[in-house]
This record gives sequence, structure tokens and C-alpha cells, in this order.
Amino acid sequence: MTTTMTPERLSTLIGVLAAIAATLPRYVYGAVDQGRLLLILMAFAVVAVVAGIAWRMLAQPARQRLPGLLGRLVINLVLGCLLVVIWQWFERGVVAPLLLLSHGTTFGLLIHAVTVGWRRRSAT
Repeated sequence: MTTTMTPERLSTLIGVLAAIAATLPRYVYGAVDQGRLLLILMAFAVVAVVAGIAWRMLAQPARQRLPGLLGRLVINLVLGCLLVVIWQWFERGVVAPLLLLSHGTTFGLLIHAVTVGWRRRSAT
């Protein structure tokens, strides 16, 4: 069974890169375990290489669909951050910026992946 690379998969990979990058400040400024920081940086490098390969595998018509998907990804990341702000405000009464950044982008990535999957299933 062979699968082809799709712009939906690539946009999700780019979202994973954004989520990993948003997690980095927690480990840099939070003085958390440096071993985990190293593992996160290695994971970022591996996902970046895979995203580069995925870009090369995309056909030209599929590449033209990517900007729209990336726009939706950004909207979903912002939506995820807004929802985490509301959650943190009701939970603690204060917003922790480092947690907001990492949790918000992760939640936004989850929203993006689910909505892309739903759209793809309804199209087939």
C-alpha cells in the first residue's frame, strides 16, 4: 500500500513544528530538565526534515492548496490560544503566558487536525 503526500498532511506537520516551537520557551525560561530540551530540539529537527521531504513530494496542484490550509492552521492556532486563555482564566483567575503558548498551540493543532480530517472524509 502506498500513500501520497497531501497538503493536509503537510499543514499538520507544519502545525507540529509550531507546537514544538511554542513549547521551547517553557524549557528555556522555566529551567526545566535540559535533557528534555535536547530531545525536543532533536524532534523539531526530525519533523522539519520530514516536512521538507513532504514538500518535495507534493504535486504542483497540491502545493497551490497549501496556503489556504496554512491560513486555516493559523486561525486554529489562534482559536486554540483563545480557548486556553478562557480556560486558564476560569480555572486560576490568571493567565500563565508560557502555558498559554504551549497549550494553546497544541490545542489549536488538535482542532486543525480534526477539522482537516473531517473535511477530507466528507470529500471522499
